[in-house]
Amino acid sequence: MPHLFCFGLGYSAQALIRRLDRRHWRISGTCRSEDVAAALRAEGIEVTLFDRAHPPAAPDAALAGVSHILSSVPPDESGDPVLDGYGPALARLTDLAWLGYLSTTGVYGDRAGGWVDEASALTPTGARGRRRLAAEQGWLALWQQAGVPVHIFRLAGIYGPGRSALDTVRSGRAQRIVKPGQVFSRIHVADIAATLAASIARPDPGAAYNLCDDNPAPPDEVIAYAATLLGAKLPPAIDFDQAELSDMARSFYADNKRVANARIKRELGVILAYPDYRSGLAALLKDEG
Repeated sequence: MPHLFCFGLGYSAQALIRRLDRRHWRISGTCRSEDVAAALRAEGIEVTLFDRAHPPAAPDAALAGVSHILSSVPPDESGDPVLDGYGPALARLTDLAWLGYLSTTGVYGDRAGGWVDEASALTPTGARGRRRLAAEQGWLALWQQAGVPVHIFRLAGIYGPGRSALDTVRSGRAQRIVKPGQVFSRIHVADIAATLAASIARPDPGAAYNLCDDNPAPPDEVIAYAATLLGAKLPPAIDFDQAELSDMARSFYADNKRVANARIKRELGVILAYPDYRSGLAALLKDEG
């Protein structure tokens, strides 16, 4: 039986787990919260706590018998916690079939609205993007130096059940921020899971893939569409320079690019269930009943 170990049993990892046939997969992994761990254990998932404050006591034992690994743990100021805590143990694995690392399209930096694909230069603009690039390089070093079958997945903005513009509008926190020419790429969490499953079925160690839909779009347009679907009042347009945003939220607007997704379609045979935010948001609302 294949055994998937997830470093970081979060939103995307749980979407992948739901897609797999649990009758034929053993699932284990890590999280940072005992409350989350308890809920996952109730679903039959083996969970241990792991973060900088909870380093692994026996990393080789934790990974014994693992055939597939997914890491969604972000790097911090000190580096990638998984590579720091488990790197040598990962390099010693001899029967690993697939390892996926969830990165971000932020590694491409700003393109003034232009297109990027997996062959584009990696020129991150901020500290978070530079940390992600360093983490990617660390993971790929495991492939180059130890033959660990690493795959890099660069995710655009993730949305899905409980985490979409619909929820933002309902909460009353929605801002229709207008910055002329600004676009963001997005990806429905179900399409993330589908792409990861396709890669597991068709591994290509060393490869990097962009995970995004077909329709990079202005953020104000997405909020307006969500409000329309809900029959809610359209939030007033706010100029970006006047918007009340956290430093982190404002930093996202420093990058303006369109991300191409042809590789996941060509090489993995992925057909997006939600090729644009309109189909994704409409399906979320329908699923809510």
